[in-house]
Amino acid sequence: MTARRTSVATLTLAAALLLPALAHAQNYPSRPITVVVPFPAGGPSDVVARIVTDGMSKHLGQSMVIENVGGAGGTLGSGRVATADADGYTLLAGSMGSHVAAPVLTPNVRYDSERDFAPIGITADAPAVIVTRGDFPAKNLKEFVSYVKANGDKVKQAHGGVGSSSHMACLLFTTEAGLKPTLVAYKGTGPAMNDLIGGHVDFLCEQSVSVAGQVRSGKVKALGVSTAGKIEALPQVPPARDGGVNYEMNIWSGIFAPKGTPKEAIDKLAAALDKALDDPTVIKRLTDLGGSIPAKAERNPAKFDRLVKDEIVRWKPILKAAAPQPKSN
Repeated sequence: MTARRTSVATLTLAAALLLPALAHAQNYPSRPITVVVPFPAGGPSDVVARIVTDGMSKHLGQSMVIENVGGAGGTLGSGRVATADADGYTLLAGSMGSHVAAPVLTPNVRYDSERDFAPIGITADAPAVIVTRGDFPAKNLKEFVSYVKANGDKVKQAHGGVGSSSHMACLLFTTEAGLKPTLVAYKGTGPAMNDLIGGHVDFLCEQSVSVAGQVRSGKVKALGVSTAGKIEALPQVPPARDGGVNYEMNIWSGIFAPKGTPKEAIDKLAAALDKALDDPTVIKRLTDLGGSIPAKAERNPAKFDRLVKDEIVRWKPILKAAAPQPKSN
């Protein structure tokens, strides 16, 4: 009788402990979700995150609130999410910068890209565009490369912080082209673009979702894209290979949760992301900016996890070998 009572008590306790978790899974999300963008407003990570989470919120039945936490190449905001409660209510709009480059290039990073996050899914990817100030003397990429080689460190290359996508994009471009400009670091692509438009720096490399509008308005000049062919968003801009530079890359972004977030929450978020990326409005907004929607088979957490790990392996030696020491602005 005593053993039976003990067994019943144990089962009752187990059920009591399990019920809150089940209730959380069934009710999730029951309040707004914070999505940390680890870069200032107006940059590519911010633009993509706002478009995609707007679509996701319709399927989740809760608002998704963007919070920009910039600084240190995306590591401050990423570090905050890595240590946040793993309850599905604090997410990260991460990118190649925050998860691949910054951990290699930024000292004392307080998170591990592979260990501390639960991938939800890739949101979009986009090619990089080489853009100059409007009055830069070069008319095309060949003239630009010749000019920079002749003028060396007098030419100023802006980027959105060590480890940011704009840092990675120009790092690969200048390495392939054999250029050694002076690097000027900003706290995000937005401030860097403002100074490029103002003529305080000479050029910038950044994904099309962040620069296409400024190119179309004529505020900056685009000399090349990092694709094998032209892109629909900027059909007048030739591939960099046409200018003699073997420069090809796509810059991806995605959504992560802190490690330990319940699988039920991850599954609901991944399903909402998948539905958002099928939404014609979301598709149009991203493709108009030069972004590409990932294939349906590539959107699940497992595929995204594999992509992040493969990109870390691919880029780590490139970043270590090519990274110069930038000047701060």
